[in-house]
Amino acid sequence: MKKTGTISKKLISPPAPRVGFVSLGCAKALVDSERILTQLRAEGYEFSGGYGEADVVVVNTCGFLDSAREESLSVIGEALAENGKVIVTGCMGATPELIRSKYPDVLAITGPQAYESVVNAVHKVVPPLHDPYLDLVPPQGVKLTPRHYAYLKISEGCNNRCSFCIIPKLRGDLVSRPASDVLGEAERLVASGVKELLVVSQDTSAYGIDTKYAKSDWRGREVRAKFYDLCEAMGELGAWVRLHYVYPYPHVDEVVELMADGKILPYLDIPFQHASPKVLKNMRRPANQEKVLERIASWRKICPDITLRSTFIVGFPDESEEDFQFMLDWLKEAQLDRVGCFRYENVSEADSNSLPNHVPQDVVEDRWNRFMQVQQEISAKRLKKKVGQTLKVLIDEVSPEGIIGRSAADAPEIDGVVHISSKKRLLVGSFLDVQIEQSDEYDLFGSVV
Repeated sequence: MKKTGTISKKLISPPAPRVGFVSLGCAKALVDSERILTQLRAEGYEFSGGYGEADVVVVNTCGFLDSAREESLSVIGEALAENGKVIVTGCMGATPELIRSKYPDVLAITGPQAYESVVNAVHKVVPPLHDPYLDLVPPQGVKLTPRHYAYLKISEGCNNRCSFCIIPKLRGDLVSRPASDVLGEAERLVASGVKELLVVSQDTSAYGIDTKYAKSDWRGREVRAKFYDLCEAMGELGAWVRLHYVYPYPHVDEVVELMADGKILPYLDIPFQHASPKVLKNMRRPANQEKVLERIASWRKICPDITLRSTFIVGFPDESEEDFQFMLDWLKEAQLDRVGCFRYENVSEADSNSLPNHVPQDVVEDRWNRFMQVQQEISAKRLKKKVGQTLKVLIDEVSPEGIIGRSAADAPEIDGVVHISSKKRLLVGSFLDVQIEQSDEYDLFGSVV
């Protein structure tokens, strides 16, 4: 039979358009980036590791702090200089005039969560060359995290009006995803090999309030869009479930009981921000810290292994030395396991900018150092108690420099790690039992059992 060139011609196609992508900011923004990348990949686009070889560059910006805005603007400038075709999205997209005033040549600017607008902007610059038989996307979508863990965003926006925060202005009020959507995504992630789900939102424990806890069907049963119900259902998936950005509402107590039962990780990330009633009032945050201390004691009684992490701000406007010392004393009493601390800085359009008595920068720096010293002592003492214990550890990194993993008490990138010695060949994403032999202010050191 005489061969024709028909088949070979069909297999020859132009190179797929390439998109450069930069994702800045928090885990919520990372999830936004993953959704955009998933859609672009489904349409046949490929991704570039650098600006020069890309047909267009997308920059997902952060606009929470002025320093973050400066970083975003710097990245936009780099992309324009090296590529020339740049699309901007993310939180800074809510204030396009700030971007246009410095970089009038950007091709398009879209706001946060505007996935379709970003994709449409890419289409205008470089149309897709989609072949449904060749351009396959895994069910879990395109991820920017390692294969063994993933962020799972359960809602957008926030109903709180903290004076230092502009998230509601950028992302609007709370909008919760249906429980079936969240759980369906979680199932797909676990099926793809994800061993740890990191639940994120602006106010995780407020999940479902906006929908009046609407029910949706999952696995043949109705599940309410409620914090407890969602956690209970995710506990059935066989992966670590870690909760971030949880406000200490009373109903969190029920979720701690799930931790005690081993359904989800005994870990709570709660952004307390301060302890002084006066400062908390100026921040427009709950100010009854005595009740918070009682709740912490109650959580530890329900689940003795619980790990509590938080973030604080030093140098907030009108923070006196007495206010700061109150926070240090509270910190010593609370004995939190993991703590991050931010130096206060003004954020454009935040109400806190207009508060009186801004703290001088040298005082802010001094207080930050004193705060960190106190917390390092607390952390070192709490980690020392784990020496001699055997902990279940998830392996993050295996290299000639060493083996690094995390225990149930350690969230990726923001907490400490477990340094592991082993003569065995270990695989990233695997669970191991590790005997803890040493500790310092942040990390643990041990050997495989």
